[in-house]
Amino acid sequence: MTEGNAPSPPAPRPGSPRFAGQVVYIYAFDVAYDMTRLPEGDVLGRPLMPYHLDPDKRGPRHPFFYRPQMITLEPEECDVGGRRVRVERTIKFFPVGAISIVYRVPFAVDSVGELVEFHEPVLGGVPLNECARRLAADVRDALGAILIRPNPQLRDEEAYTVFCLQAPLRDEAGGVCAAEPWLRANRRDVAALLTQEHDPDQLSEQEANDTAGRYLSYYESDLVVADWDAAFVVDEPARFEPTLHVMELANVQLVELEAYDRMLDEALQRAYRDVAKSRLGARSGVLASLREIRIDLTRLSDELSNNTKFFGAWHLARLYQSLSESFHLGDWHRTIDEKLHTLDALYQLLNQDRMNSWMLMLEVTVVVLFVIDLVILVAMSH
Repeated sequence: MTEGNAPSPPAPRPGSPRFAGQVVYIYAFDVAYDMTRLPEGDVLGRPLMPYHLDPDKRGPRHPFFYRPQMITLEPEECDVGGRRVRVERTIKFFPVGAISIVYRVPFAVDSVGELVEFHEPVLGGVPLNECARRLAADVRDALGAILIRPNPQLRDEEAYTVFCLQAPLRDEAGGVCAAEPWLRANRRDVAALLTQEHDPDQLSEQEANDTAGRYLSYYESDLVVADWDAAFVVDEPARFEPTLHVMELANVQLVELEAYDRMLDEALQRAYRDVAKSRLGARSGVLASLREIRIDLTRLSDELSNNTKFFGAWHLARLYQSLSESFHLGDWHRTIDEKLHTLDALYQLLNQDRMNSWMLMLEVTVVVLFVIDLVILVAMSH
Protein backbone atom coordinates (compact mmCIF):
# COMPACT_ATOMS: atom_id res chain seq x y z
CA MET A 1 0.00 0.00 0.00
CA THR A 2 1.34 3.44 -0.86
CA GLU A 3 0.11 6.84 0.06
CA GLY A 4 0.14 8.18 -3.52
CA ASN A 5 0.45 11.83 -4.47
CA ALA A 6 -2.81 13.12 -3.05
CA PRO A 7 -2.84 16.85 -2.32
CA SER A 8 -2.44 17.99 1.27
CA PRO A 9 -5.73 18.46 3.14
CA PRO A 10 -6.81 22.06 3.49
CA ALA A 11 -5.81 23.92 6.62
CA PRO A 12 -8.46 23.98 9.35
CA ARG A 13 -10.79 26.95 9.47
CA PRO A 14 -10.06 29.60 12.11
CA GLY A 15 -11.60 28.53 15.40
CA SER A 16 -11.80 24.83 14.52
CA PRO A 17 -9.96 22.28 16.73
CA ARG A 18 -6.41 21.41 15.70
CA PHE A 19 -6.61 17.75 16.72
CA ALA A 20 -9.33 15.18 16.10
CA GLY A 21 -9.50 11.45 16.56
CA GLN A 22 -10.59 8.92 19.14
CA VAL A 23 -9.51 7.58 22.52
CA VAL A 24 -9.68 3.79 22.63
CA TYR A 25 -10.04 2.10 26.02
CA ILE A 26 -9.03 -1.58 26.00
CA TYR A 27 -10.00 -3.85 28.92
CA ALA A 28 -8.92 -7.50 29.01
CA PHE A 29 -10.55 -9.97 31.42
CA ASP A 30 -9.81 -13.58 32.26
CA VAL A 31 -13.37 -14.94 32.63
CA ALA A 32 -12.71 -18.69 32.75
CA TYR A 33 -10.06 -21.39 32.78
CA ASP A 34 -10.85 -22.28 29.17
CA MET A 35 -13.64 -22.62 26.59
CA THR A 36 -15.00 -25.86 25.18
CA ARG A 37 -15.52 -24.06 21.86
CA LEU A 38 -15.88 -20.57 20.49
CA PRO A 39 -19.29 -18.93 21.04
CA GLU A 40 -21.85 -19.19 18.24
CA GLY A 41 -25.01 -17.36 17.27
CA ASP A 42 -25.76 -14.37 19.49
CA VAL A 43 -24.20 -13.06 22.70
CA LEU A 44 -26.05 -10.41 24.71
CA GLY A 45 -28.56 -10.27 21.86
CA ARG A 46 -25.91 -9.24 19.31
CA PRO A 47 -24.78 -11.42 16.37
CA LEU A 48 -21.29 -12.88 16.45
CA MET A 49 -19.00 -12.27 13.50
CA PRO A 50 -15.34 -13.00 12.76
CA TYR A 51 -13.01 -10.06 13.20
CA HIS A 52 -11.60 -8.85 9.89
CA LEU A 53 -8.24 -7.14 9.58
CA ASP A 54 -6.23 -6.09 6.54
CA PRO A 55 -2.60 -5.04 7.10
CA ASP A 56 -2.12 -1.41 6.08
CA LYS A 57 1.64 -1.56 5.45
CA ARG A 58 3.60 -3.44 2.81
CA GLY A 59 4.09 -7.15 3.44
CA PRO A 60 3.33 -10.59 1.97
CA ARG A 61 0.08 -10.96 0.09
CA HIS A 62 -1.44 -13.38 2.59
CA PRO A 63 -0.04 -12.75 6.08
CA PHE A 64 -1.46 -14.69 9.03
CA PHE A 65 -3.53 -12.92 11.66
CA TYR A 66 -5.58 -14.43 14.44
CA ARG A 67 -9.22 -13.43 13.91
CA PRO A 68 -11.34 -13.83 17.05
CA GLN A 69 -15.12 -13.79 17.17
CA MET A 70 -16.62 -10.43 18.15
CA ILE A 71 -19.86 -8.53 18.73
CA THR A 72 -20.70 -4.84 18.40
CA LEU A 73 -22.99 -3.34 21.03
CA GLU A 74 -25.28 -0.34 20.74
CA PRO A 75 -23.45 2.99 21.28
CA GLU A 76 -23.94 4.87 24.55
CA GLU A 77 -23.39 8.42 25.79
CA CYS A 78 -20.32 9.21 27.93
CA ASP A 79 -19.13 12.21 29.98
CA VAL A 80 -15.48 13.22 29.62
CA GLY A 81 -14.27 16.47 31.19
CA GLY A 82 -17.72 18.04 30.88
CA ARG A 83 -18.12 16.86 27.28
CA ARG A 84 -20.97 14.62 26.19
CA VAL A 85 -19.71 12.13 23.58
CA ARG A 86 -20.97 9.01 21.82
CA VAL A 87 -19.18 5.77 22.76
CA GLU A 88 -18.82 2.74 20.48
CA ARG A 89 -18.43 -0.66 22.18
CA THR A 90 -17.10 -3.99 20.91
CA ILE A 91 -16.23 -7.30 22.58
CA LYS A 92 -13.83 -9.96 21.29
CA PHE A 93 -13.72 -13.57 22.45
CA PHE A 94 -10.55 -15.65 22.80
CA PRO A 95 -10.51 -19.45 23.17
CA VAL A 96 -8.18 -19.29 26.18
CA GLY A 97 -11.05 -18.06 28.37
CA ALA A 98 -10.44 -14.34 27.88
CA ILE A 99 -12.46 -11.46 26.49
CA SER A 100 -11.45 -7.97 25.40
CA ILE A 101 -13.87 -5.05 25.77
CA VAL A 102 -13.13 -1.91 23.75
CA TYR A 103 -14.70 1.53 24.11
CA ARG A 104 -14.08 4.21 21.44
CA VAL A 105 -14.62 7.85 22.35
CA PRO A 106 -14.25 10.56 19.66
CA PHE A 107 -12.62 13.90 20.41
CA ALA A 108 -11.82 17.27 18.84
CA VAL A 109 -9.46 19.46 20.89
CA ASP A 110 -7.16 22.43 20.46
CA SER A 111 -4.19 20.97 22.35
CA VAL A 112 -2.81 17.58 23.32
CA GLY A 113 -2.98 18.63 26.97
CA GLU A 114 -6.79 18.66 26.84
CA LEU A 115 -6.73 14.90 26.30
CA VAL A 116 -5.46 14.26 29.83
CA GLU A 117 -9.09 14.57 30.99
CA PHE A 118 -9.90 11.52 28.82
CA HIS A 119 -7.96 9.22 31.14
CA GLU A 120 -10.97 8.94 33.48
CA PRO A 121 -14.22 8.83 31.49
CA VAL A 122 -17.61 8.25 33.11
CA LEU A 123 -20.40 6.25 31.48
CA GLY A 124 -23.86 6.78 32.95
CA GLY A 125 -22.38 8.18 36.16
CA VAL A 126 -20.10 5.14 36.59
CA PRO A 127 -16.33 5.06 35.90
CA LEU A 128 -15.64 3.36 32.60
CA ASN A 129 -13.48 0.61 34.11
CA GLU A 130 -16.36 -0.35 36.42
CA CYS A 131 -18.73 -0.38 33.42
CA ALA A 132 -16.31 -2.72 31.67
CA ARG A 133 -16.21 -5.01 34.70
CA ARG A 134 -20.01 -5.22 34.85
CA LEU A 135 -20.18 -5.91 31.12
CA ALA A 136 -17.54 -8.64 31.46
CA ALA A 137 -19.61 -10.31 34.19
CA ASP A 138 -22.68 -10.19 31.91
CA VAL A 139 -20.67 -11.78 29.09
CA ARG A 140 -19.36 -14.50 31.40
CA ASP A 141 -22.91 -15.34 32.46
CA ALA A 142 -24.15 -15.25 28.85
CA LEU A 143 -21.47 -17.67 27.63
CA GLY A 144 -22.63 -20.17 30.26
CA ALA A 145 -22.00 -23.81 29.41
CA ILE A 146 -19.14 -23.27 26.94
CA LEU A 147 -16.92 -21.92 29.74
CA ILE A 148 -14.73 -24.35 31.68
CA ARG A 149 -14.45 -23.35 35.35
CA PRO A 150 -15.69 -19.75 34.97
CA ASN A 151 -14.34 -17.26 37.50
CA PRO A 152 -17.13 -16.44 39.98
CA GLN A 153 -15.34 -13.23 40.95
CA LEU A 154 -13.56 -11.39 38.16
CA ARG A 155 -10.08 -10.20 39.07
CA ASP A 156 -8.75 -6.78 38.14
CA GLU A 157 -8.75 -6.10 34.44
CA GLU A 158 -5.74 -5.18 32.34
CA ALA A 159 -6.51 -1.72 30.98
CA TYR A 160 -4.77 0.07 28.13
CA THR A 161 -5.64 3.52 26.79
CA VAL A 162 -4.76 4.58 23.24
CA PHE A 163 -4.95 8.19 22.05
CA CYS A 164 -5.42 8.09 18.27
CA LEU A 165 -4.88 11.39 16.43
CA GLN A 166 -5.89 11.76 12.81
CA ALA A 167 -3.06 12.52 10.39
CA PRO A 168 -1.75 14.81 9.14
CA LEU A 169 -0.66 16.81 12.16
CA ARG A 170 -0.59 20.61 11.94
CA ASP A 171 1.47 23.29 13.60
CA GLU A 172 0.01 26.34 15.32
CA ALA A 173 -0.10 28.21 12.01
CA GLY A 174 -2.20 25.44 10.43
CA GLY A 175 0.59 24.03 8.28
CA VAL A 176 1.02 20.28 7.78
CA CYS A 177 3.83 18.68 9.84
CA ALA A 178 5.56 15.35 9.42
CA ALA A 179 4.96 13.14 12.44
CA GLU A 180 8.53 12.72 13.72
CA PRO A 181 9.51 16.43 13.75
CA TRP A 182 6.17 17.21 15.40
CA LEU A 183 6.85 14.63 18.12
CA ARG A 184 10.30 16.02 18.80
CA ALA A 185 8.84 19.51 19.18
CA ASN A 186 5.95 18.30 21.40
CA ARG A 187 7.55 15.44 23.31
CA ARG A 188 6.76 17.00 26.70
CA ASP A 189 3.06 17.29 25.89
CA VAL A 190 2.94 13.69 24.63
CA ALA A 191 4.86 12.40 27.67
CA ALA A 192 2.54 14.31 30.01
CA LEU A 193 -0.50 12.84 28.25
CA LEU A 194 0.77 9.26 28.56
CA THR A 195 1.76 9.70 32.22
CA GLN A 196 -1.48 11.57 33.05
CA GLU A 197 0.30 14.76 34.13
CA HIS A 198 -1.66 18.00 33.74
CA ASP A 199 1.47 20.19 33.73
CA PRO A 200 4.10 19.07 31.20
CA ASP A 201 6.67 21.41 32.78
CA GLN A 202 6.66 19.26 35.91
CA LEU A 203 8.26 16.37 34.03
CA SER A 204 12.02 16.04 33.96
CA GLU A 205 13.92 15.89 30.69
CA GLN A 206 14.74 12.26 31.41
CA GLU A 207 11.08 11.28 31.88
CA ALA A 208 9.97 13.22 28.79
CA ASN A 209 12.69 11.62 26.67
CA ASP A 210 12.14 8.11 28.05
CA THR A 211 8.36 8.22 27.53
CA ALA A 212 8.17 9.97 24.16
CA GLY A 213 11.58 8.97 22.82
CA ARG A 214 10.67 5.35 22.06
CA TYR A 215 8.44 5.46 19.03
CA LEU A 216 7.83 3.60 15.78
CA SER A 217 7.07 5.16 12.42
CA TYR A 218 6.43 3.78 8.92
CA TYR A 219 5.26 6.70 6.77
CA GLU A 220 6.11 10.36 7.21
CA SER A 221 2.61 10.97 8.54
CA ASP A 222 2.35 8.20 11.17
CA LEU A 223 3.94 7.18 14.45
CA VAL A 224 3.24 5.12 17.58
CA VAL A 225 4.49 5.92 21.08
CA ALA A 226 3.74 2.90 23.30
CA ASP A 227 4.13 3.26 27.07
CA TRP A 228 3.33 0.62 29.71
CA ASP A 229 -0.36 1.56 30.23
CA ALA A 230 -1.13 4.05 27.42
CA ALA A 231 -0.13 4.79 23.84
CA PHE A 232 -0.15 7.72 21.45
CA VAL A 233 -0.93 6.97 17.80
CA VAL A 234 -0.89 9.28 14.80
CA ASP A 235 -2.24 7.91 11.53
CA GLU A 236 -5.06 8.11 9.05
CA PRO A 237 -8.31 6.84 10.61
CA ALA A 238 -8.52 3.92 8.19
CA ARG A 239 -5.14 2.71 9.45
CA PHE A 240 -5.84 2.81 13.19
CA GLU A 241 -7.30 -0.69 13.33
CA PRO A 242 -4.23 -2.93 12.75
CA THR A 243 -2.27 -1.02 15.40
CA LEU A 244 -5.14 -1.22 17.88
CA HIS A 245 -5.60 -4.94 17.23
CA VAL A 246 -1.97 -5.69 18.06
CA MET A 247 -2.29 -3.67 21.29
CA GLU A 248 -5.46 -5.57 22.15
CA LEU A 249 -3.79 -8.96 21.61
CA ALA A 250 -0.78 -7.99 23.72
CA ASN A 251 -3.12 -6.82 26.49
CA VAL A 252 -5.03 -10.13 26.39
CA GLN A 253 -1.75 -12.02 26.50
CA LEU A 254 -0.71 -10.07 29.60
CA VAL A 255 -3.93 -10.77 31.51
CA GLU A 256 -3.73 -14.48 30.63
CA LEU A 257 -0.08 -14.76 31.65
CA GLU A 258 -0.99 -13.21 34.99
CA ALA A 259 -3.83 -15.74 35.34
CA TYR A 260 -1.50 -18.65 34.49
CA ASP A 261 1.02 -17.39 37.03
CA ARG A 262 -1.65 -17.36 39.75
CA MET A 263 -2.76 -20.86 38.79
CA LEU A 264 0.81 -22.14 38.94
CA ASP A 265 1.38 -20.50 42.33
CA GLU A 266 -1.71 -22.25 43.69
CA ALA A 267 -0.69 -25.55 42.09
CA LEU A 268 2.83 -25.34 43.51
CA GLN A 269 1.54 -24.56 46.99
CA ARG A 270 -0.73 -27.60 46.85
CA ALA A 271 2.05 -29.73 45.44
CA TYR A 272 4.56 -28.74 48.13
CA ARG A 273 1.97 -29.47 50.79
CA ASP A 274 0.90 -32.80 49.29
CA VAL A 275 4.43 -34.02 48.56
CA ALA A 276 5.03 -34.10 52.32
CA LYS A 277 2.25 -36.66 52.73
CA SER A 278 3.59 -40.12 53.36
CA ARG A 279 0.57 -42.11 52.18
CA LEU A 280 1.00 -43.71 48.75
CA GLY A 281 -2.64 -43.17 47.85
CA ALA A 282 -2.44 -39.46 48.58
CA ARG A 283 0.69 -39.15 46.45
CA SER A 284 -1.04 -40.93 43.57
CA GLY A 285 -3.74 -38.26 43.64
CA VAL A 286 -1.09 -35.55 43.60
CA LEU A 287 0.55 -37.18 40.58
CA ALA A 288 -2.71 -37.16 38.64
CA SER A 289 -3.32 -33.52 39.54
CA LEU A 290 0.21 -32.43 38.55
CA ARG A 291 -0.02 -34.30 35.27
CA GLU A 292 -3.32 -32.58 34.42
CA ILE A 293 -2.02 -29.12 35.33
CA ARG A 294 1.18 -29.60 33.38
CA ILE A 295 -0.62 -30.71 30.22
CA ASP A 296 -3.34 -28.04 30.43
CA LEU A 297 -0.99 -25.12 31.03
CA THR A 298 1.34 -26.20 28.25
CA ARG A 299 -1.61 -26.39 25.85
CA LEU A 300 -3.05 -23.05 26.97
CA SER A 301 0.35 -21.40 26.63
CA ASP A 302 0.61 -22.67 23.04
CA GLU A 303 -2.89 -21.35 22.24
CA LEU A 304 -2.02 -17.98 23.73
CA SER A 305 1.13 -17.74 21.62
CA ASN A 306 -0.87 -18.59 18.49
CA ASN A 307 -3.05 -15.52 19.09
CA THR A 308 -0.10 -13.20 18.56
CA LYS A 309 1.50 -14.44 15.35
CA PHE A 310 2.24 -11.83 12.73
CA PHE A 311 3.92 -13.72 9.91
CA GLY A 312 5.33 -11.19 7.46
CA ALA A 313 3.64 -8.08 8.93
CA TRP A 314 6.97 -6.47 9.80
CA HIS A 315 5.71 -3.13 11.12
CA LEU A 316 3.13 -4.82 13.35
CA ALA A 317 5.74 -7.31 14.51
CA ARG A 318 7.98 -4.41 15.56
CA LEU A 319 5.04 -2.87 17.39
CA TYR A 320 4.26 -6.13 19.18
CA GLN A 321 7.90 -6.49 20.19
CA SER A 322 7.86 -2.97 21.64
CA LEU A 323 4.65 -3.71 23.56
CA SER A 324 6.06 -7.01 24.75
CA GLU A 325 9.04 -5.18 26.24
CA SER A 326 6.80 -2.56 27.88
CA PHE A 327 4.50 -5.24 29.33
CA HIS A 328 7.47 -7.49 30.28
CA LEU A 329 5.76 -10.40 28.51
CA GLY A 330 9.10 -12.16 28.09
CA ASP A 331 9.65 -12.04 31.86
CA TRP A 332 6.16 -13.43 32.45
CA HIS A 333 6.84 -16.27 30.00
CA ARG A 334 10.16 -17.09 31.66
CA THR A 335 8.58 -17.07 35.13
CA ILE A 336 5.80 -19.40 34.00
CA ASP A 337 8.27 -21.70 32.21
CA GLU A 338 10.37 -21.93 35.38
CA LYS A 339 7.30 -22.82 37.46
CA LEU A 340 6.27 -25.42 34.88
CA HIS A 341 9.77 -26.91 35.14
CA THR A 342 9.39 -26.97 38.93
CA LEU A 343 6.07 -28.77 38.56
CA ASP A 344 7.71 -31.18 36.15
CA ALA A 345 10.50 -31.83 38.65
CA LEU A 346 7.93 -32.50 41.38
CA TYR A 347 6.09 -34.83 39.03
CA GLN A 348 9.29 -36.74 38.28
CA LEU A 349 10.17 -36.88 41.99
CA LEU A 350 6.77 -38.22 42.97
CA ASN A 351 6.77 -40.66 40.09
CA GLN A 352 10.18 -41.96 41.14
CA ASP A 353 9.03 -42.22 44.75
CA ARG A 354 6.00 -44.18 43.60
CA MET A 355 8.16 -46.54 41.55
CA ASN A 356 10.48 -47.02 44.51
CA SER A 357 7.49 -47.77 46.73
CA TRP A 358 6.18 -50.34 44.26
CA MET A 359 9.61 -51.93 43.94
CA LEU A 360 9.88 -52.14 47.72
CA MET A 361 6.43 -53.72 47.90
CA LEU A 362 7.41 -56.25 45.23
CA GLU A 363 10.61 -57.11 47.06
CA VAL A 364 8.71 -57.52 50.33
CA THR A 365 6.15 -59.69 48.54
CA VAL A 366 8.91 -61.90 47.10
CA VAL A 367 10.48 -62.30 50.55
CA VAL A 368 7.09 -63.09 52.11
CA LEU A 369 6.36 -65.67 49.42
CA PHE A 370 9.82 -67.21 49.95
CA VAL A 371 9.20 -67.45 53.70
CA ILE A 372 5.77 -69.00 53.08
CA ASP A 373 7.38 -71.57 50.75
CA LEU A 374 9.92 -72.42 53.46
CA VAL A 375 7.20 -72.79 56.06
CA ILE A 376 5.22 -75.08 53.75
CA LEU A 377 8.31 -77.20 52.99
CA VAL A 378 9.14 -77.53 56.68
CA ALA A 379 5.54 -78.42 57.53
CA MET A 380 5.44 -81.08 54.77
CA SER A 381 8.76 -82.60 55.89
CA HIS A 382 7.24 -83.32 59.27
